[in-house]
Amino acid sequence: MRVSDNRYNRDRHKFDLALRMIRHEARTCTIRTWTGLTDDRIRKLYRSYLQTDRAHPVRRHRGKSPSQVEFFLRNPGTLFEAQTLGSLFSLWELLGLAATRPGRASVATSIERGALFCTAYETYAALHTPARISFEHAWFLLGALIRADELRFETCGACGAVVLEDRLAERRNGCLQCRDMSRALKAATPGRACNFQFDFWTRRRPDAKPGLNAAGRGIASPIG
Repeated sequence: MRVSDNRYNRDRHKFDLALRMIRHEARTCTIRTWTGLTDDRIRKLYRSYLQTDRAHPVRRHRGKSPSQVEFFLRNPGTLFEAQTLGSLFSLWELLGLAATRPGRASVATSIERGALFCTAYETYAALHTPARISFEHAWFLLGALIRADELRFETCGACGAVVLEDRLAERRNGCLQCRDMSRALKAATPGRACNFQFDFWTRRRPDAKPGLNAAGRGIASPIG
């Protein structure tokens, strides 16, 4: 009975996770990767529990899963939400590695980690409504951060903030705030540039003294 109970609980957790992912409009291949269920079983779950739910309709997506990191870098809003989502992945300790073949890292999948992934995405969706990043794009982002061959978290050289960067870019642009300040300083006259720089840093670091950063050194411009 104990073995049977364990198998029953395991199967029930698989079905619960599959239904949870279907509600987030995950593709069949994504659900199969996390749960180990067959494609036929996943389709039957959808038809049995969600297909006739008119109050909360669920779309089933076909075709290839997202595979372009440019999606997360295309505009400041999407980049900011991707950084939020990546931070939640780190918070829930999802950025672990599982080597599938030499020199290639992939997401370590299990029922428990799949549930954490759903929780991270649901937390992100609650923080950003409407969410710019779909569940499938979130799954791709997790894999990209683990592989770290195209995207990774780096530190802004100007202010020290943690930012999401394209590893293949020719130059590192820093965080969004420092980029905005850089453009504003280039467009401003020398006198106005000093005042703008001081106002910018005191807004970001209220504890900073005039002309000094938090460490007591002169405020260095992120330009040049």
